[in-house]
Amino acid sequence: MRRGPCNSRSGTTRSVTRGSAVPPRSWAPPPAQGRGPRPEPVGSGKAVKPERGLQLTGPDTGEADTGEPPAGAPTAWPSPGNPVSEVGPGPRPRPLQDGPRLRAMVPALPRQGPPLPPRWAELGASGVEMAPAGSRRARRAVRFAQPAENWWWDRLAPSGSGYHLLQSDSMLLVIPGPGPARPRGQRRAARRAKRLRPPGSRAAETKAKPGASPAPAPAPAPAPQQVPDPGWGDRIPLEILLQIFGLLVVDGPMPFLGRAARVCRRWHEAASQPVLWHTLTLSPPLAGRRAKSGAKAEKKLLASLQWLMPNRFSQLQRLTLIHWKSQVHSVLKLVSEFCPQLAFLRLSDCHGVTPDTLIMLARACPQLHSLDLQHSMVESTAVVSFLEEAGPRMRKLWLTYSSQTTAILGALLGSCPQLQVLEVSTGITDNHTPLQLPVEALQRGCPRLQVLRLLNLMWLPKPSGRAVTPGPGFPGLEELCLASSTCNFVTNEVLDRLLHGSPNLRLLDLRGCLRVTPAGLCELPCQELEELHLGLYGMSDRLTLAKEGSPLLTQKWGHTLRELDLCGQGFSEKDLEQALAAFSGTPVGSHLALCSLNLRGTRVTPSTVSSVISNCPGLRYLNLESCRCLPRGLKRAYRGPEEIRWCLEQLLTSLPAPS
Repeated sequence: MRRGPCNSRSGTTRSVTRGSAVPPRSWAPPPAQGRGPRPEPVGSGKAVKPERGLQLTGPDTGEADTGEPPAGAPTAWPSPGNPVSEVGPGPRPRPLQDGPRLRAMVPALPRQGPPLPPRWAELGASGVEMAPAGSRRARRAVRFAQPAENWWWDRLAPSGSGYHLLQSDSMLLVIPGPGPARPRGQRRAARRAKRLRPPGSRAAETKAKPGASPAPAPAPAPAPQQVPDPGWGDRIPLEILLQIFGLLVVDGPMPFLGRAARVCRRWHEAASQPVLWHTLTLSPPLAGRRAKSGAKAEKKLLASLQWLMPNRFSQLQRLTLIHWKSQVHSVLKLVSEFCPQLAFLRLSDCHGVTPDTLIMLARACPQLHSLDLQHSMVESTAVVSFLEEAGPRMRKLWLTYSSQTTAILGALLGSCPQLQVLEVSTGITDNHTPLQLPVEALQRGCPRLQVLRLLNLMWLPKPSGRAVTPGPGFPGLEELCLASSTCNFVTNEVLDRLLHGSPNLRLLDLRGCLRVTPAGLCELPCQELEELHLGLYGMSDRLTLAKEGSPLLTQKWGHTLRELDLCGQGFSEKDLEQALAAFSGTPVGSHLALCSLNLRGTRVTPSTVSSVISNCPGLRYLNLESCRCLPRGLKRAYRGPEEIRWCLEQLLTSLPAPS
């Protein structure tokens, strides 16, 4: 043991063993985390154990350091922070400027640590050579000294984890899915795969015979996936977005526009355009509960509408209000102030509609031409006042029958010459008072009527009398629906009074009309009827009434009928066979071919059904429920060509073989 150099600050000495050296304090490497005992600080006076693999050798001969300074050596120890530092007396280490080679084993740094300290780099720039030692720790230290950016990539989104990093202005996002290819990471993976090859693979390649076939080339690396541009939505012009959104909100803007507005700012701007909010349905969220909760919900929704009406719904065209009990007047007042383009208004199960409300709406919305008041409590005076104000432009009107309907129809006859659709249906409560319909007056007052529906009503035409001349009819009528589940007074005579001037009729619904016969239907002037519904529903005596004349219907309209309903009709087996035989000449592929046939509860036979299926390839619906003449297992409804084809196969197998 011999005295080492004195510490310049504390004046204490430290012991150094021959063949080892302790680096100055200014560049002492940090100890490895969690490995070995903690070294004593320099200048503590305690003996320091020699570091393994850290020694000073001569420049060429490799002889051990004797501790004596060479000739001409300076008396100061250079350091990065202090070029010349005064030290105490005694032997001094060999100066670095004289060219000694320092073979140092660098302690293994933890992988998650930062790059090498700056002072280590300064020492390397001063001539210190970092040579690899025999230990693996030296190689790992150099290999893992990677930039901080790569450390973040490997720790937060390692290869194969299914995540990738996306660097923004002030944050680092971890996003699921494959990310953009990183050339540095690809090179690192290739080197790692090359190192992990079996030891004998390279030797086998070098010892391969010249004539042997070369080993198959490794599979090429997969091409980097094309990642979609995250900002493509911001570069779409607003006009194009409006056209795209317009195609998606044909049936209504919700819920699409509400979800699209949350995508990005550009989509929010497009979804906020009033031109897209042309259809709206408003219903309180607590409808059907206690009256106090419903009124509170209506007030809360009304507060939101006070901002939405001028900013979103200024171009509203169709409005539906459902289950409004107390705030109908306030909502319609907002509509009259901010929605001048309103054309359709529906009030379903709404209360408190006053005459002033409808008159205000009729004056503020000059394009309003359709009004639906079914199942709402509206005073008849309010409807009459509305028709007097907006009658000349009214085209569609839906009403619920009540004791005041007659007064509404009276106002309708003289003020709505442009009316095209009129529908009157019953409410939830039964009303046994029959409705007297002035047929001839309606034909004169509404000559452009196209659709007339009197649904589930007990009605009868007003007596015409001897002096009353026949009406002009409905020249443009295309649909007449008189369906009812109860007894009605529709006869062949009444039907002739309604349709004697309607050659363009396409749909005739007479379900429940027991007094109408096939002979009376053949007298109608329409020649191209497409849908004929004669079913009897809820009639207990439908099978006891024997009827004839069904061939008259198919002979007149068999080439144009697409839907035929004979449910519950008491036609005989032979009569039905003759009637359905008229469809055998229907052209294949014609758009007017029979596609729906309802024979529920009739006396149709298996041979007749199989003949209809074979001759009508366009048939898509066939109802054979409760057909007593058919075998068991086949009395059901068939939907689709596959089920109908299966029914045909079963019918053909059940038919007796010809003698």
